[in-house]
Amino acid sequence: MRGIRQTLAAAVASGLLMSAAAAQDGPIKVGVLHSLSGTMAISETTLKDVMLMLIEEQNKKGGLLGRQLEPVVIDIASDWPLAAEKAREMYEVNGVDAVFGCWTSVCRKSVLPVFEELNGLLFYPVQYEGEESQRNVFYTGASPNQQAIPAVDYLMNDEGVERWVLAGTDYVYPQTTNKILEAYLKDKGVAAEDIMINYTPFGHSDWQTIVSDIKAFGSSGKKTAVVSTINGDANVPFYRELGNQGVAAEDIPVVAFSVGEEELAGLDTAPLVGHLAAWNYFMSVDTPENAEFIETWHAFIGDEERVTNDPMEAHYIGFNMWVAAVEKAGSTEADAVIDAIVGVEVPNLTGGTAVMLPNHHVTKPVLIGEIQDDGQFDVVWETEDLVPGDAWSDFLPESAVLEADWTDPVNCGNFNTETETCGGAQAAAN
Repeated sequence: MRGIRQTLAAAVASGLLMSAAAAQDGPIKVGVLHSLSGTMAISETTLKDVMLMLIEEQNKKGGLLGRQLEPVVIDIASDWPLAAEKAREMYEVNGVDAVFGCWTSVCRKSVLPVFEELNGLLFYPVQYEGEESQRNVFYTGASPNQQAIPAVDYLMNDEGVERWVLAGTDYVYPQTTNKILEAYLKDKGVAAEDIMINYTPFGHSDWQTIVSDIKAFGSSGKKTAVVSTINGDANVPFYRELGNQGVAAEDIPVVAFSVGEEELAGLDTAPLVGHLAAWNYFMSVDTPENAEFIETWHAFIGDEERVTNDPMEAHYIGFNMWVAAVEKAGSTEADAVIDAIVGVEVPNLTGGTAVMLPNHHVTKPVLIGEIQDDGQFDVVWETEDLVPGDAWSDFLPESAVLEADWTDPVNCGNFNTETETCGGAQAAAN
C-alpha cells in the first residue's frame, strides 16, 4: 500500500512539474477586456482590434522571452459588475499575465479590487479624472492636467470664453473632472452663475431640452463654451441636436474629451465643423511614427477607411511599455514587472516619447483639434513640452497635499506630504 501511495505521489509531482514546464514553454496570455456590445461598444471595439494587431506584430518579432503571445478577448458588454467578474476569470481561469482594458472609470473602479487581490496588471488606456494611483494599474490615458485643464486654458486665453457649460455622463469621470474644473474656473475668477453643470445617463438620446438650455445660457452676451465629458453613443444624438438647433462652433464651441475619430465616423460632421476636442494624439498628426502605425493598422484591419484615435495610441504606448518591462525583468511575473516598468521610455506617435513615472502615469503632449468635414481634426494648439501626468489634482485642497510614488522608500499611491504618512487604502501590500 505504501508503495502505491509513493507511486501516486511521484506521479502527481511529475504532473505538476510537467504542467509548470508547459506553462513556461507555452504562450504568454494577454487579456483584452473591453465592451464589444452595449452603449460603450462604439468606442471600445476598436481598442480590442488594435490590441490584436499589437500582439500579432509582437509575435512577428519573435514574441516575448522566446514565447508567443496569445490574446484572451472577453466582452464586458458595458456592464461594470460583469467587468469585475470577467477580470477575475481572466486570471483564475485563463491564466493571463497582464490585462489591457476598460474605458469608463466606473469599469476601472469595478475591477480594481480584483487586480489588487490577485496581484494582476491592468493597463488602462483612456483619459480619466485622476484622484487615484494604484500599484497594479498603469494609467496610459490622460489625467486632468493633461487634457481638461489645458483645454480650459485654451478656451479662456485663445477664444475668450467667459461662461462655461460642463456637460457630462452621470458617473465618476465627468463628476470628478467637473469638480476639478469648477474649482479651477473659480480660482481663475469665474463667477458661480457663469458655470452651468449638467449630467445625463449612459445612452441618453433626447437632447432637445438640454441643447435649448445651453443656447439660452449662452445668450447673455458673454462668450460661452461647452466642455463635454459625454461618453459613448450618447454623443451621436447630442451632436445631431446641436446641428438641428444651429449651435455653431463660432457661437458656442464644444470641446470634447471623449469624442475622437472613431465616434465621428458615425456622424454627419458637416454641422460640427469647428467644434473641438482635446486629446494627446490625433490621426492627422504628421510624423513618420504615425504614418507607419496607420499603414500597419490598415493592413491588419483590411479597411483603409478605418480611423485611429487617442486611446488606440495609449494601448500602443502601454503595450510597448509592458513588453519593455518584461524584457528588462526577464519575467512576466507582476511584482517583477511593477519594479521594472518605472522609468521605461517608449516612442509615442506624435514624435516624442512616453515615460512611465513613479506615480504609474505617463508623459504626454496635449493637443487641441478642430473638427473637419472629413471627420478628422486639424491641430490648432499644442503644448510645447511633454506634460507629466498628475495622479492627484493641485486644484482640490484635499488632493493638493497628496503624491503618488510606487518606488522605495515611499511605495504609496496617496502619500500625504504634510503628515508624511501613507493614506493606506492604496498603499503597497507589503
